[in-house]
Amino acid sequence: MARYLVRRFGQAVFVLWAAFTVSFVILYALPSDPVAIMSGGDATDIPPAQLEALRVSYGLDQPLWRQYLDQLGAAAHGDLGRSVQNHRPVTSLIGEALPPTVQIAVAGLTLAIVGGGTLALVATFTRRRWIQQTLLSLPPLGVAVPSFWVGLLLLQQFSFNWTWFPAVGNEGWRSIVLPAVTLALPTGAQVAQLLAKSMQHALHEPYIDTARSKGASRSRVHLRHALRNAALPALTMAGLLIGALLAGTVVTETVFSRRGLGRLTSSAVAAQDIPVVQGLVLFGAAVFVVVNLAVDLLYPLLDPRIARSAPRRPRTRRLAEAAA
Repeated sequence: MARYLVRRFGQAVFVLWAAFTVSFVILYALPSDPVAIMSGGDATDIPPAQLEALRVSYGLDQPLWRQYLDQLGAAAHGDLGRSVQNHRPVTSLIGEALPPTVQIAVAGLTLAIVGGGTLALVATFTRRRWIQQTLLSLPPLGVAVPSFWVGLLLLQQFSFNWTWFPAVGNEGWRSIVLPAVTLALPTGAQVAQLLAKSMQHALHEPYIDTARSKGASRSRVHLRHALRNAALPALTMAGLLIGALLAGTVVTETVFSRRGLGRLTSSAVAAQDIPVVQGLVLFGAAVFVVVNLAVDLLYPLLDPRIARSAPRRPRTRRLAEAAA
């Protein structure tokens, strides 16, 4: 188990390095002038001395390999550079934008797990065929519907028609509800799809027949025996969807005019603020790595056989990653 954790930590470090390297190559090594991009795309009206000073201040006068090593070393010490727009540290900008995004991301993930899990359990527990088919047809619809369209519908009905929730802003718990629901719909649909398939497979396993032969009630078999084993792929999917939630905040926070990482990302891309974009890419990779490492540590708690197995990815994790 110790070897497994060491290997997973090494993989996490590799993912962070790869995310930094790929973003650096895309943003700096392409045939373009970063100074011109930072200056608004047209550097013809700016004095050459000012352009050179800007290159020196951001280290762009150095060879590309030197820029890469300097920025990599700074990132390893937590320094992601300074924003071109307002000349503030990128870490400060991310730190200020993070709490509002965490609020809707946590609320959205909670709604997705509770709603998607409940739908899958009810669909696999009921004996009425038409109810089961109806419930199982909802997750594909939730995945197919665009998030921005859902957000606009929620705004129209609950903010403009009924005025139950504010249409814009970050003030109060009511401002979290509609963005959280918008994020939760596609995420919960994917959780429901995977959990329902896992439950259907688990309910046909031999240990289920053994539990029934010992007199276990139908609800106990469903919730105690089948759910515990079927939850492993769904847990992996929930970890992988954290990255999708962060990506979804770009659209959601734009639709609901919320301040957060999504708005910061869209504004940085629009202004071609290279240090901020690169810092956000690295931050997203770090969140993805931490969440999936935490999911790996939860596996032995749900299935003790994993702790006694060889230090490799559990079969359920490989299946869930393939499904994702």
